[in-house]
Amino acid sequence: MGKLFGTDGVRGIANEELTPELAFKLGRCGATVLAKGRRGARVVVGRDTRISGDMLEAALVAGICSVGGRALKVGIVPTPAVAWLTRALGADAGVVISASHNPVADNGIKFFSSTGFKLPDSIEDEIERLVLNERDDLPRPTGSAVGRVEAVKAAEEYINHVCSTATRGLKGLKVVLDVAHGAAYKIAPEVFRRLGAEVFVLNNAPDGTNINVGCGSTCPQALAEAVRHHAAHVGLAFDGDADRVIAVDAEGQVVDGDAIMAILALYLHHEGRLPGGRVVVTVMSNYGLHQVLTGAGLVVHQTQVGDRYVLEEMLRTGAVLGGEQSGHIILLEHNTTGDGLITGVQLLQVMVARGTTLRKLADVMPRLPQVLVNVPVEDKERAMNDPQLLAEIAAARERLAGRGRVLVRPSGTEPLLRLMAEGPDEGELRAILERLEQRVRRLGSKEVVS
Repeated sequence: MGKLFGTDGVRGIANEELTPELAFKLGRCGATVLAKGRRGARVVVGRDTRISGDMLEAALVAGICSVGGRALKVGIVPTPAVAWLTRALGADAGVVISASHNPVADNGIKFFSSTGFKLPDSIEDEIERLVLNERDDLPRPTGSAVGRVEAVKAAEEYINHVCSTATRGLKGLKVVLDVAHGAAYKIAPEVFRRLGAEVFVLNNAPDGTNINVGCGSTCPQALAEAVRHHAAHVGLAFDGDADRVIAVDAEGQVVDGDAIMAILALYLHHEGRLPGGRVVVTVMSNYGLHQVLTGAGLVVHQTQVGDRYVLEEMLRTGAVLGGEQSGHIILLEHNTTGDGLITGVQLLQVMVARGTTLRKLADVMPRLPQVLVNVPVEDKERAMNDPQLLAEIAAARERLAGRGRVLVRPSGTEPLLRLMAEGPDEGELRAILERLEQRVRRLGSKEVVS
């Protein structure tokens, strides 16, 4: 992985790390590489609701046009909409400006290939090499060869696609949606209303600065209260770019990505739509998910955390379902990347098909207690190589040997170490993580609530 591209594109504080100048270069170099040097490349450009989106979009689009590309601006749409529209519109590439669930000060730029998939490391490395090259040798067309900008009203096409993945209507279901003041604030309610559900919406008034603030998939408490208040059957919480979803049942209990994966896997397997019975999970997936999947005769493939790694393993093994506890779930039958709206629609399809509640569906998965803590660090590599921290981790793993596990990993998108302990006794897990936190804090960190 290079200096610019992380596990999910280029991320940073907007106008400080991710500057308009960098966005211009990324547009210029990305359009060149993805069009394989051919002028006139068509590039779909979408964004979320962050205040910095306008600024970065203007710079990115200018870069695309500076090498003769045509920028197809689709406006504020979910990240998975950009992936799907790139293919649907026959574009050479797609770019989304978003930092997903991160705070408003952050932003990001992520590319998709003409097939709608995230770029492999080799292509990102090629773009990065051009961006960091002090000599800009790329073409600068003039006159009629300069690129153009085209505003494309494509949200309707994506809405139609999401609705087309449903084989059953949702009439009779009460659904509460938390759209996190983000990219799905218009599209998500429209999808579920068209499918016949009675829809109540939370956090759908973006002002450029309130995206993800106390809401969305990382903060489902208000959604749980709203589900109980409206006597709804289910609640769905999306993050800022709607590539992930977390559910809440009628009792207000959270149903995370692991439980959603279990529900979808068992249903798809029963319907004969899970080739080879293969499912891809990550090292953070609860052991209960492994138990229910293997108990049903399914084959579980495990990867490191990050939806790009989940996707790589899916493509390698031929799996059509993969995902993460955070709610990033990829259903290759319907899209090439994690899609919160499609996942939500498919989850409700199972409820309707089975004629049962989300709670009964989720209860199929036994859950081992799991404690997660995020600890900010200035230097993730230094922290991960600290001898005393490594000794503490080894001691913790020995303590839980045969009964549970401990995982410490650097975040791929934020300056954090993520600590996880899983086992039969939650009190013991918290004691273990407290010792690990203390060591990390000695490295100059402060604890944050996970």
